[in-house]
Amino acid sequence: MATAITLSIPMYIIVKLRMRIFLVVFFLIYGSLHLYAFLKAKAALSISLKTGIPVIIFMAVMTSAPVIVRYLEGLNMELLARIMSYTGYVWMGLLILFFASAVCVDIYRRLVYLLNLIVHADLSGLSLSAKASFFIPLMFSLIAGCYGFFEARDIQVEHFSVKSSRVPAESDGLKIVQISDVHVGLIVREDRLRKIAEKVNAESPDILVSTGDFVDGQINRLNGLAEIFLQIKPAYGKYAITGNHEYYAGLEQALEFTRKAGFTMLRGEAVEVAGIYIAGVDDSTGKQFGMLNGKSESELLSGLDHNKFKILLKHRPVASNDGAGLFDLQLSGHTHKGQIFPFSLVTKLYYPKHAGLLDLKNGSHLYVSRGSGTWGSPIRFLSPPEVTVIELRHAKT
Repeated sequence: MATAITLSIPMYIIVKLRMRIFLVVFFLIYGSLHLYAFLKAKAALSISLKTGIPVIIFMAVMTSAPVIVRYLEGLNMELLARIMSYTGYVWMGLLILFFASAVCVDIYRRLVYLLNLIVHADLSGLSLSAKASFFIPLMFSLIAGCYGFFEARDIQVEHFSVKSSRVPAESDGLKIVQISDVHVGLIVREDRLRKIAEKVNAESPDILVSTGDFVDGQINRLNGLAEIFLQIKPAYGKYAITGNHEYYAGLEQALEFTRKAGFTMLRGEAVEVAGIYIAGVDDSTGKQFGMLNGKSESELLSGLDHNKFKILLKHRPVASNDGAGLFDLQLSGHTHKGQIFPFSLVTKLYYPKHAGLLDLKNGSHLYVSRGSGTWGSPIRFLSPPEVTVIELRHAKT
């Protein structure tokens, strides 16, 4: 008689396998961008073997920069880690901008070539040389990168209001401020946190919420940074949820940092304040790590009083079918609206609503923040950071 044997693969092995697959895909894509840029430079500048080797070495180091940064942190070499982080991630932003603009130039060149074949006319005046097709994207990436560096520090304050009969009359005008995707780490430090905190304080919020990724993957030695948010003392408290980066950073230390900043973590939990509910769920990354906590979204929301206004804090801007009609307003982040155009086109494909307010079925609403900080590159291009102010208004039935 045959005996069935069930093999159970430990979760940490699955996580490691997924991480290795991610790294392979990352290096293939990022390495390809470097190869493309190198070939464009070689064609334009006729780079010799002697000159090309240092360029190749530099590009190889830049491709490996995220891994090098983590390795330096592991050796407690924070200064070198920060220098490499800034260098590698600024380069990443510039390379993305160069690649996007160079592809546009290449498309233009191909169109001119095809048009020349069709009309049989001399269109040499419209064509671009190999040098021009390299230097035009290069200049664009440098100009856009400089602009994007300052745009990343230009925090916008976005306002919108929601009117509902479930908002108590005594809570009419209740002001909720949302921050998201701050990514405190090697790059987002004291100066940026103070700017975010100043923007929040200036709005005098009744409630402050953080919709995930408050910390980044590297959160060693952040002494004194969490305390910046202690000066913000809303009447009804501060609440936060996990994003995917809380798990990458190490969940326990990420939670400790967020609590030290004065936030109450909502992990499959809800609180009632000012006559409304604020519910929060863990990011789905927690499932991969075997660290999901509390009730599921549908269990949590269905157990709340239907007659009271419900705000759902959920990191990813996905309105689950399980939670449809069970909340009034979902606050999310995660997308950064692509952070650097044209990545906004990619996030738009993956998340149909990747920024701003969306009216859902059953009278619910979804708001997606562009994020208050930056991930990776300290550059934002056509996607400025934001602090969001939501005003709840009582509507008579």
